[in-house]
Amino acid sequence: MDLGGASSSLAGLDLNKLSDRDKHELQQFVVNESQKARIQSSIHSLTDTCFRKCIPGGTIKKGQLDKYEEPCVRQCVDRFLDANLVVLKELERLRQ
Repeated sequence: MDLGGASSSLAGLDLNKLSDRDKHELQQFVVNESQKARIQSSIHSLTDTCFRKCIPGGTIKKGQLDKYEEPCVRQCVDRFLDANLVVLKELERLRQ
C-alpha cells in the first residue's frame, strides 16, 4: 500500500499525543485494512487455484472460457465458498 510518502512522516508520530477517540479510530482503521488484506489474499488464492485446476494449458483460447472451463471455474468457486462458510460457522460455534 502506497501512502504517498506519509509513512515516513508517521514514523515520528507520538501516538501518546492522540486522543482516546483518535487512538480508537486508528486501531479500527488498522483492523479494517488487515481484514481487507486477508480478503484480497483469499481471492488471489482462489483465483490461482481455480485457474490452475480448470485451465490446465494456462491460456484462455478465443478470449473466453470454453464450455468445460466455465462450469469448472464456477464449481471450484462454489466449493471454495462452501468450505469457507463451514469453517466460519465452526469458528463461530467454538467462540460461544
